[in-house]
Amino acid sequence: MPYGKLRLLIAGHAKADVERLSADFGRNGVQLTYQHVNSLSDVQSALDTSSWDAVITEYSMTGLDAMQLLDLLKACHQTIPFILYTSVADEQAVLPLLRNGANDCVPKGHSTQLMLAIDRELEYLDLKRRKRQADSHIYRMTYYDELTGLPKHNLFQEKAASLLPDNDANDGMIAAVYFIDVNRLSRINSKYGYSISNNLIQQLASRLSIYSNKAGILARIEGGNFVFLKTGLTSADQAQTFASQLLKLATAPFIINHLEFYITLNIGISLYPRDGREIEVLLANAENALFSTKRSWPNTYKFYIGEMGEALSQKARIEQSLQHAIDDKEFILHYQPVIDLKTDSIVGAEALVRWQHPELGLLSPDKFVSLATESGSIIKIGKRVLHEACRQAKCWQDSNHGPAFVTVNISAIELDQLQLIKHVAEALQITGLDPARLELEISESVLMQDIDGSIRILNKLKEMGIRVVMDNFGTGYSSLNYLRRLPVDTIKIGQPLVQDIASQSDTSVIITAIVTLARNLGMQIRAGNVQSRTQLDFLQKANCHHVQGFLFSPPVSAENLLPLIEQCKTGTFA
Repeated sequence: MPYGKLRLLIAGHAKADVERLSADFGRNGVQLTYQHVNSLSDVQSALDTSSWDAVITEYSMTGLDAMQLLDLLKACHQTIPFILYTSVADEQAVLPLLRNGANDCVPKGHSTQLMLAIDRELEYLDLKRRKRQADSHIYRMTYYDELTGLPKHNLFQEKAASLLPDNDANDGMIAAVYFIDVNRLSRINSKYGYSISNNLIQQLASRLSIYSNKAGILARIEGGNFVFLKTGLTSADQAQTFASQLLKLATAPFIINHLEFYITLNIGISLYPRDGREIEVLLANAENALFSTKRSWPNTYKFYIGEMGEALSQKARIEQSLQHAIDDKEFILHYQPVIDLKTDSIVGAEALVRWQHPELGLLSPDKFVSLATESGSIIKIGKRVLHEACRQAKCWQDSNHGPAFVTVNISAIELDQLQLIKHVAEALQITGLDPARLELEISESVLMQDIDGSIRILNKLKEMGIRVVMDNFGTGYSSLNYLRRLPVDTIKIGQPLVQDIASQSDTSVIITAIVTLARNLGMQIRAGNVQSRTQLDFLQKANCHHVQGFLFSPPVSAENLLPLIEQCKTGTFA
């Protein structure tokens, strides 16, 4: 018998029968604890004060009926096995009890059969318990996020659909869906590991949960994405106020392993019923609104507007055809001349990618780069751009015609990849381009996100003989203290500073200071987005080395760049 210890509630049997039964159990190695009862009140008291493995009862006894006892167990919500151990041989007499829930009937005097019946029922109970646990575990895995304990997307949709106001009688009440995105998680993952970012997600979920109640449901979609349904609102102003409250939850630092971490949030908002009456539509529209916040500042929110639907449709078309575009070589390069202000000649060209889409025509980077970054395709695109730019620069090198160098932009995700050095080395080896003719341009904000990591990668590039340009200098970070540490050859003044030359008096002071600083550090100065003669005159007086912009030429094909170079030589350019 697998159960070495049993607690039995024995009802209606004579004392001698009970003692004989206890002895039989003992001879079979079972340590039996029992209570002998002979009335319903005694049974009730025993159930209230102790737990039992099974109830063993005679069919009929003075002052206690087996059917009454079975009904009492049901009323007390007891699920323990109920076994008749009786001298009654009439099957028809005990059949109503079995139909009403009794588990078994064993003839009195057959203690071994009784033990087997108890074993069978206890094993069945254990099996049901384990099944309930397994079902509960599967349910939680299916509907709840393991990291935060919050509902997943599927459970959120079920609960949210039941909370939305009635379509026909909402009494002016509205609801809002907030699609929340946590910024900088990938950077924290790569620098500190997933345990830190997971801890941060848990802390943020705890903060967001303070607003979860009968009128609000919070769920984690995936990664750093949460959704929140807020009901019971009466105006868009209330929805806006709640969005501000959500943003404030991320302003305080997150303390993990005695380190302080700061994050920002972006939120897209859709309103019921204005932006949709189905929760799936509201979620899609809120996510679409979130996508538009990516082009603005962190810690912002935006409401969905109807025009976003068209943008979403076009985004989907672009996203679907992105991979085919890489395979079908639909990406082409245009080149914008870099002008030397001392010689008034074209000395370089910045390679700028364009997508020759078969349906949408020529697409500029702002139409597809963010999507390529989200999907990871930017790595393949960047590699292809690098190879094509090096191939074209090699043609110019061999023909002694064309610019002296080509500049290729490197994105944040490409700089994060250890494969960058390998890709650059492969491009140079395959094309045979002199490394001195290749410049890699990286945004200041990207370099400053991980200064030590950036220095390591830039030093390896410099060892290969490649020149490095820091783009958008002076527009996002106070990096003057780090500038002397970064192995940079050229500083490219940020476009906003160049644009403000004529309108902002203090801009000229800033640019002059940047030029002086760069020259003292042995670096060259370049200005992009030059569009007016006023801007050009100031940059010449400030001793800027190189300029580029629409004042001279927009980006052009490789074939159209050569005539521009000839025009420079003849003095008929710009």
